[in-house]
Amino acid sequence: GDPTLLNLPILKCWPLDGGRFVTLPCVVTRDPDTGERNVGMYRVQVYDSRTTGMHWQLQKVAARHGRRYYETGQRMPVAIFLGGDPMYPFAATAPLPDGLDEFLLAGYLRRKSVELVKCETSDLEVPANADFVIEGYIDPTEPLRMEGPFGDHTGYYTLPEPYPVLHVTCVTHRRDAVYPATIVGIPPMEDFYIGAASVKLFLPVFRMNFPEIIDIALPAEGVFHNLVFVSIRKTYPMQAYKIMHGLWGMGQMMFTKYIVVVDEGVDVHNTSEVLFHLCANTDPGRDSLFSKGPADVLDHATSEMAVGSKLGIDATKKLPGEGFHRAWPPIIRMDPAIKSRIDSLRPR
Repeated sequence: GDPTLLNLPILKCWPLDGGRFVTLPCVVTRDPDTGERNVGMYRVQVYDSRTTGMHWQLQKVAARHGRRYYETGQRMPVAIFLGGDPMYPFAATAPLPDGLDEFLLAGYLRRKSVELVKCETSDLEVPANADFVIEGYIDPTEPLRMEGPFGDHTGYYTLPEPYPVLHVTCVTHRRDAVYPATIVGIPPMEDFYIGAASVKLFLPVFRMNFPEIIDIALPAEGVFHNLVFVSIRKTYPMQAYKIMHGLWGMGQMMFTKYIVVVDEGVDVHNTSEVLFHLCANTDPGRDSLFSKGPADVLDHATSEMAVGSKLGIDATKKLPGEGFHRAWPPIIRMDPAIKSRIDSLRPR
């Protein structure tokens, strides 16, 4: 019979959601000019049995692919797969450099190449062990449709906005398929831990560009990229500002609203410790930098969608070349010998 989405256990997650949403979709698209593939994760609102919203935001790779199809007027093939190896959704959300295939990352992490099969109704490829595959197309000649609201990882509802409509042409599944889903909301939730794993995985990539970086943390309160703590091994004046500008220029880090740079001895995963050094080591007028740039489409606080301001704070020890000419006091630390002596006197 005709393909239908209504037989899938798709969730309505929060009371004010505009409908049911597929929340762990791996969305496959292809650049019509270069043939390069992208696998991203963009929520999918179910409108009816054969149409959905396709919420790829302005700065996402799939949206760029889509713009090319809108310019040429050609139908855009799209494949959505669910399930299979857990590395697939992780790779789909990973901040990979543009043009690097997400299936390569998934294969590397699972230590086994990803077997791909061609879709039934398009030339796109999906993993052979996916649980469900939803195939379809976007018609650039038809109007956009309002998508949302949706209770998002920001902790707020994303309000309705116009997005492309996916027309479903085929739904397939494996025998005894398992439908995967997640719920996002006020952090920390499941997506926060996926993001934390991505930071650990890509820290060596950051260090290739900025060898002075010791560690990076994205606190849960910052819902991924709103707030970034970074520790550096500081060796020259204004180095913290170099790091701020550099991070704002790297992929999805462009969405970061606040960057706090601290010295190498500070544990960036301990928010209390970072705030202590932020309050102790800064003069707000001297150590703050305002900048402007792209903003997350999901950020409801910006005056205009997708553009906003950023604040960088240098909470490192100041050097004379940074306009600081006073003596910098040592931080209070107990003598290790005394600590050792006290420890030896305590009953075990």
